[in-house]
Amino acid sequence: MTVEDFVRAYEAALASQRWAQVEPLVHEDACVTFSNGAVHAGKAAVRKAFEANFAAIENERYAVSNVRWLRRGDDVAVYVFDFAWSGRIGGKDARGAGRGTAVLARRGSEWQLLAEHLGPRPS
Repeated sequence: MTVEDFVRAYEAALASQRWAQVEPLVHEDACVTFSNGAVHAGKAAVRKAFEANFAAIENERYAVSNVRWLRRGDDVAVYVFDFAWSGRIGGKDARGAGRGTAVLARRGSEWQLLAEHLGPRPS
């Protein structure tokens, strides 16, 4: 899997709203910071947070764009990206968007998410 393959696979896994699709792409030591500032450290905490989002947002559509690679090494890769999501929360249309930074770590022939930080788009 290339780092570009990882980005496409991760985007599709999140859009599936199924942890079973996301889980193989997440490192055991992952740390994810949501745009509301909530920090989820460790794979179990990341799972709990993602599953809560999956349950809360019906028919979610999630997309990544404007990927820019900051570093592509043999074992670590870092990229910044734009993200957008939409769906229904509590029966009402909802959407959000922002900017993210992700750090990937290679495990064997595969890449996994080690850290992700999501925030607002720059003004």
